[in-house]
Amino acid sequence: MGTVRNIAVAVLLISFFTFVAFFGRLPALRNTPIGWLHRVLWIRIPQGFRSLDQILTNGRLSTSVSRIAHTLWDDRHPTVMIFFLLLLAVSEVLIIPPIWSLLTPQRKFTSVTLLSLPYLFLYLSANGDPGYITPEDHSHQMTLYPYDFTIFYPGQKCKTCKLLKPARSKHCSICKHCISKMDHHCIFINNCVGYGNQHWFLLLLLTTAIIITYAAYVGLDVLSAEILNHISSWTLSGKGFTWSQYFNIWGWAMQEYTRISGVTLLCILTAPLVWGLLGYHLYLIWAGTTTNESMKWSDWQAEMTSGFAFKRTLDTDRQKDARIEPAWTRWPVESAQVVVQTEDGLPPTEPGDIGTGHWERVWRLADVENLYDLGFWNNLKDVFWPKYGFTHRVEKKAQEARTMPSSSFMNAPSSPAKR
Repeated sequence: MGTVRNIAVAVLLISFFTFVAFFGRLPALRNTPIGWLHRVLWIRIPQGFRSLDQILTNGRLSTSVSRIAHTLWDDRHPTVMIFFLLLLAVSEVLIIPPIWSLLTPQRKFTSVTLLSLPYLFLYLSANGDPGYITPEDHSHQMTLYPYDFTIFYPGQKCKTCKLLKPARSKHCSICKHCISKMDHHCIFINNCVGYGNQHWFLLLLLTTAIIITYAAYVGLDVLSAEILNHISSWTLSGKGFTWSQYFNIWGWAMQEYTRISGVTLLCILTAPLVWGLLGYHLYLIWAGTTTNESMKWSDWQAEMTSGFAFKRTLDTDRQKDARIEPAWTRWPVESAQVVVQTEDGLPPTEPGDIGTGHWERVWRLADVENLYDLGFWNNLKDVFWPKYGFTHRVEKKAQEARTMPSSSFMNAPSSPAKR
C-alpha cells in the first residue's frame, strides 16, 4: 500500500507542477497562488541559484545550466515530443497485454480505434505547416485578417524576417519564422500552433483527453470486476465498507494487477490536466483570441487601469495605404476604432492621427471591441474551416488587391503601433 501511495503522490506532484509550468504565466492566473508559484519556480529560485553559484564557482555552473536550458527551451528539437510519445507508448505496452483478455469485443474495437488517433493528430500537428510567412506567400498572408488598430497595426516590420507583419502574426524565435495567427510554440509537437495546424492541435488534445479518460474508466471497471470475483458485496462506490477497508481492498487489487492499476492511476491523475488545456483553448476560441493575443490584451488592461489608453472612431471607408495594408481581406468586418497608449496619460495631440472625433479614455477591456470575435461558432469555423468567410465584399478592391505586385509590401514605410 505504501508503494501505491508513493506512486500516486509522485504522479500527482508531477501533474501539478506541469500545470503550474504551462498555465502559471497566463493573465487570468497571474495574480493567483498558481502565478505566484510559477514566478517562484521559474524566476526566484533560478535567481537564487545564480547568486549562490556566482559566489561558489564564479558563475560557471549557472552558465552551463543556462546553456542547456536555452537549448531545451529556445531551440527546436524533438526531446519533449519524444517523451510524450514514449509516455503514450509505454503506458499502452504496460496495460494492453494484461487487460486485453478481460475486455469485451466492443471495448477491444473502441480501444484500438482511440489508441491510433493521438498518433495521427500528433503527426499532422508536428509536420503540418503552422502558417509560415515567406516572401512568396506574404501578399496572401496579408489578406487573411484585417488590422484591428488595437493590438495589430499596419506598417510594422519583423526585425528578423524583414517583412511587414500581417495582422495576428508573430515571429517565433524557435521556429525562426513569422507565423500566421500565431497561438504559441508547443514543445509537445515541436512546432508552432498557428493558422495552418490549430485544428490538428485541438484534435490532438481532444483525442488524448478522450483516450486517457477512457483508459481510466476501463481500468477502474476491470479492476472492480476482478475485486467482485473475490468479494461478492463489492461496489465501486464502496457502499458498506469503511474508508480503511475500501482503500485496503484497492491496495490489494493494485498489487495483484500492478500494470493495469499503475496506468489507470496515471490516467486518472493526468486526465484533468489534458482536459484543462483543451478547455483553455476552447475558451480562447470562444473569446475570439489566441494565447499570444491574450497576453497583448493583458498588457492593454494594465495600460487602461493606469489611465494611459485612449480610443476614437476609425472610418471604415477610409482610404487605405496600399503599401502597408491590403485593400480587402477575407474577414467579414473591419475595425471601427483605433486604440493608442500615451506615456503621460494625456490624449494624443499630434496632427495626422488616424481616426475621427475626440479621444476617449478607456478604463476596461469590455469597452474595446475585439475585431476577431465573430461569436463562438464562427470563431470555431475559422479554426476548422478557415476559408468559410472568403468573399469579395468589394469587387473593385479585390481586383486592385489581385493586381497589386507582391513587392508593394516589401519596402513599405513602418509606422508605430502606439503613440
